[in-house]
Amino acid sequence: MAGTKMMQQLLSGDSTSSEMGGYHRFLRFLIAFVLLHFHGAAGQSLNQTCDPADLQALIDFSNGLDSKAAGLVGWGPDDASCCSWTGIACELGRVVGLDLSNKSLHGGISSSIASLDGLVTLNLSWNLLRGAAPAVLGRLSRLRVLDLSANGISGPFPASDSGFPAIEVVNISSNSFDGPHPAFPAAANLTSLDISGNNFSGGINSSTLSCADGNDLTGNIPGDLYTLPRLTRLSLHENQLTGNLGNDLGNLSQLVRLDLSDNRFSGSIPDVFGGMRRLESLKLASNSFDGELPASLSSCGMLRVISLRNNSLSGEIAINFKLLQKLNTFDTGANNLNGTIPSGIAVCTELRTLNLGRNHLVGEIPENFKDLRSLSYLSLTGNDFMNLSSALHVLQHLPNLTIFVLSRNFRGGETMPVGCINGFKSMQMLVLANCLLTGIIPPWLQSLESLNVLDISWNKLTGNIPPWLGKLNNLFYVDMSNNSFTGELPMSFTQMRCLISSNGSSEQSPTEDLALFVSMNSSGQGLQYNQISSLPPSLILSNNLLVGPIWSSFGHLVKLHVLDLSWNNFSGEIPYELSNMSSLEVLNLAHNSLNGTIPSSLMKLNFLSKFDVSYNNLTGHIPTGGQFSTFTDEDFEGNSALCLLRGSSCSDKALLVEVIHDTDTAMHITYTIVEVGFVFGLLTVSTALLFAKAWRAAYFLMIDRFFSTLYVLTMVNVNRLRRTWENELSVLVPQGIILKLKSPRTG
Repeated sequence: MAGTKMMQQLLSGDSTSSEMGGYHRFLRFLIAFVLLHFHGAAGQSLNQTCDPADLQALIDFSNGLDSKAAGLVGWGPDDASCCSWTGIACELGRVVGLDLSNKSLHGGISSSIASLDGLVTLNLSWNLLRGAAPAVLGRLSRLRVLDLSANGISGPFPASDSGFPAIEVVNISSNSFDGPHPAFPAAANLTSLDISGNNFSGGINSSTLSCADGNDLTGNIPGDLYTLPRLTRLSLHENQLTGNLGNDLGNLSQLVRLDLSDNRFSGSIPDVFGGMRRLESLKLASNSFDGELPASLSSCGMLRVISLRNNSLSGEIAINFKLLQKLNTFDTGANNLNGTIPSGIAVCTELRTLNLGRNHLVGEIPENFKDLRSLSYLSLTGNDFMNLSSALHVLQHLPNLTIFVLSRNFRGGETMPVGCINGFKSMQMLVLANCLLTGIIPPWLQSLESLNVLDISWNKLTGNIPPWLGKLNNLFYVDMSNNSFTGELPMSFTQMRCLISSNGSSEQSPTEDLALFVSMNSSGQGLQYNQISSLPPSLILSNNLLVGPIWSSFGHLVKLHVLDLSWNNFSGEIPYELSNMSSLEVLNLAHNSLNGTIPSSLMKLNFLSKFDVSYNNLTGHIPTGGQFSTFTDEDFEGNSALCLLRGSSCSDKALLVEVIHDTDTAMHITYTIVEVGFVFGLLTVSTALLFAKAWRAAYFLMIDRFFSTLYVLTMVNVNRLRRTWENELSVLVPQGIILKLKSPRTG
């Protein structure tokens, strides 16, 4: 009744012209028809009695789930109106839709599902289903949408030559399917296929296309794939595909997204993008492409993402950025590009991510980069840029810059700028490592209140570490190693709020699909992370000239994972309070001047995987419990009074050390007495000989007689030994040989 009234209202309207009136009447009729259809369908779906075969199929499907199934409340064999059950849609008494996504279903998919021969939509995604998919799924001749994603289904996918004739959308991603790439030769209307996150292997079946990411697909892209001009998305990343991309790639003029990253493609990238006017995302990262950047990318005015990092591309960046106004990600890091940074990049005012790191670029940061107001991620690491002062003065104008990586540049002996820098208010990560910079820690850093990560390692910075650095509330990762900092470590470093507070660092979304590269040594090798919050909270201060004690209040840093104070001049004992650092994984105190014993309380550090106290002055025994059983003797060497006999008594060694120490002391005293006596006697004799003439004459006469007597005795003994030797030799060898051994003058 209500539907009839609604239709009458829609159809009752005047028009100023018969043509326009006819159009409006038709439009109102169409809307009314649709409303009445859904109104009636909804009523039918709730009140209809199920087809008996469908009812039995649903009950069998429910019985196929195990006892952990929690999403089928209200399904019962005594209720014949199955169209009112959870997740069921009906049409004229037949089940046409089964949507049980995200219902915590356990168990397997019963083959009884094939009896629902009127099914149009089947969605069982985001559950805990396991086992093989029923081979009879392909018999559902009316099925248009199949979604089994995010489960634990295994085995081959049940596709056949005649299966799924009406299918349009298939999503079986994030399961454990294996076997060959699934094909749907009878599916003329298939428009979307997502098989990513499985274990499919072998070649690509080009009769179906395809989101086939994250599998083990091999071989080349088949040529007939390029004959699908209506294709809008081609995503095959994280496979093992090889070969070159042909110029026929340009036939795919309707492509919106192209992702072939993380494969083994080689050769040059074909310069065929001029006709791809709809292309929004191009990802070819982590392959072996060489040659120059394709200039035809300039024609793709809809491009938002260009990701070509980690290849072997060379030449200059010859792209007309003025035609790429929508670009928000440009990533060509880790290639062999050369030349200068094109100033045209600055016209891309929507650019948020710019990675030009690990190339061979030279020159300075363009002045107009201050126009990149949307830029949040900038990596220029591993090039040959110069004029750090100019770069900082330009980039401080970028209000949204949060990640700035500029390591391994400026190696011409530049000085860290200390004045006229007042920007970077949004900075969360600043890396200026391995630049050979001189000078001090710049005072403008204390205004970076959002700073999470600071890496200024492998430079030539000097002076004391300022106390304000440890008072930055959001700082949780500090690497100032391999410099020449002096003085004591400020007490404020033991009170860092982000390493004490239970809140810790703020969680952040990954930076696109980029890797944050943190240098760990002078060669540039290091660790990679895809978001700031994944970095381990660390204090790395090794290889400096720091002195003083290791503060016991370090024990307050319960969230710290890495504490590296090695290769400094710290002294005193190792505080037992360090055992309160419950998250500690690395504790490196090697090559200092620490004394005393190793606190046994450190055995409480359950996550400690690296512990090094070598080359100090430690004594006593090594703790034997907890993680200490996993450490090697190399972690303790260079401590002469430290017992390495873990698990045995150290008393014998301690006694031996004491005896050696006492013996050394006694020997030292004896040598001192002898030396003093010798010097005293020598002075006495020298004085007498100098001032008493008679004594001097008698002394030299005695010396002369002594050496004469010594000569006579020596010659007598030499002749006696020679005669004895000749007599013994005559017994052992013939006489003729003896004659030859004698002097010619004796015959």
